[in-house]
Amino acid sequence: MVEPIAIGDLADSLELGTHELISLVGGGGKTTILLALGRQLEGTVVLTTTTKMSKDHTDGYPVLLSPSDAQLAGALAARRTVLVWSTTDGRKALGVQPQQCGHWFGLADHVVVEADGARRRPLTAPGPLEPVVPELTTLLVACVGADSFGRVIADQCHRPMRVAAAAGCSPYQRLSPERLAKVLLSERGLQKDRPAAARFAIVATKVTEEDMAFAEELVEIIGDRAKIILLA
Repeated sequence: MVEPIAIGDLADSLELGTHELISLVGGGGKTTILLALGRQLEGTVVLTTTTKMSKDHTDGYPVLLSPSDAQLAGALAARRTVLVWSTTDGRKALGVQPQQCGHWFGLADHVVVEADGARRRPLTAPGPLEPVVPELTTLLVACVGADSFGRVIADQCHRPMRVAAAAGCSPYQRLSPERLAKVLLSERGLQKDRPAAARFAIVATKVTEEDMAFAEELVEIIGDRAKIILLA
């Protein structure tokens, strides 16, 4: 039986190495996970996005906009973990090119990338231009919020038609464990554009006691095809 863990134990549960480029896709708390990994990873860490994220969610990390290599190196030496965006637009932070993430991977111990958008919904399936996953990604993490478990896809998911297509059902049907597993494992779903060398893990967030029967069935269906972590 898989038990939910506290988010402070996430890095250990993901069994991360000393040099990782982690790309977060899907819905369900990507920004929260990104900021948490910034606290937990050892060494220097660049936190960034290849899409968009709220510029209000910085968690106290210093923010750099399109820094030079020298500026980034200085900030990492001083603060260890930094947020890096290309620029800001209103309340949004705009992301960087995926090749830039690969470049920074040569300057920092770790790079964590929010590589997908979900408009604050617990689950999404990628559009034609998403996700934006750097080629040097070592770990692709598919995120899903437990508030999608058992819910009608059209009511709870971003891009419900694409979620339903990946799940093999109507958007007006409920998201069962079997359907969610298809979305998580499908190349039309959250494994789209996964680099060949990248490991794959699933993180389900906001898991409560009421969600455990669904979560346990999902874990059984996924089996050894992916590591699944439940966050309380």
